[in-house]
Amino acid sequence: MAKIIVFTDLHIVPEGKTIIGLDPYERLLAGVEHALRIHPNADRIVCTGDLTNRGDADSYSRLKEILDRSHVPVRLLIGNHDERETFAQCFPDTPLDPKGFVQSAEDLGDWRMIYLDTLNAPPYVFPEAYSGYLCDSRMAWLEAQLAAAGDRKVAIFMHHPPHDIGFPGMDEIKLKNGAAFYDLIGRFGNVRHIVAGHVHRTISGAHRGVAYSVFKSPCHQQPMNLDSHDLSLSVDEPAAYGILLTTPHGMIVHTEDYQIAVANALSDQDALGAGADAAE
Repeated sequence: MAKIIVFTDLHIVPEGKTIIGLDPYERLLAGVEHALRIHPNADRIVCTGDLTNRGDADSYSRLKEILDRSHVPVRLLIGNHDERETFAQCFPDTPLDPKGFVQSAEDLGDWRMIYLDTLNAPPYVFPEAYSGYLCDSRMAWLEAQLAAAGDRKVAIFMHHPPHDIGFPGMDEIKLKNGAAFYDLIGRFGNVRHIVAGHVHRTISGAHRGVAYSVFKSPCHQQPMNLDSHDLSLSVDEPAAYGILLTTPHGMIVHTEDYQIAVANALSDQDALGAGADAAE
């Protein structure tokens, strides 16, 4: 069983800047420290895009300060708030595919993890670049990775959800060629789980028979308004990260609202002691 910690939509900003009055740097730092303390045996930390708010080098440098504290290997994806060329310069050790896209694959036990680059840019022009897209080159690369998986089960990590998730505004900027994506993975039948971000909510379900999970941000969240087309809505709700556990049969998915978490800070012995005290 592998354990994977998932952070998404970090939106790191330059020092002194905030988003709706929140400091993305401090919120992510608290989340990474919490994950490393509670899950020191994690196999990976995966960050599924929107690493920064504006794709600038200063913000990527601040993100690197946080991630350099991790003893757990980190995999980084990019999203519509990122800038591919600046990211690659700031994180030169991140694997790229032969065409320079920020995507790679690795095997963890009997699972293949595929990390996709769904950034629909350049040009970095709103609103077109806010939706996701997998060009012919990236689709061909994905096809090769699925074919090479053999008997392994496959998990795909991506920033943009490849289908509607119920928020009209966000559905307008999902992966543009999601139908083609599902046609492709359907030919192989080995994709067991899709992990995405972009929406700033905890969402789960299945599409075309494939399970998916979307996680909240460490910073600001999407309000639970299923009627709005407004992309600017953000609220201060507890920050979170995801926890994935691979099994021989599928994926177990948890979410941790780490800002309000209390019980998991106790050791087993502390919990037993507290129970004994209460019984006296």
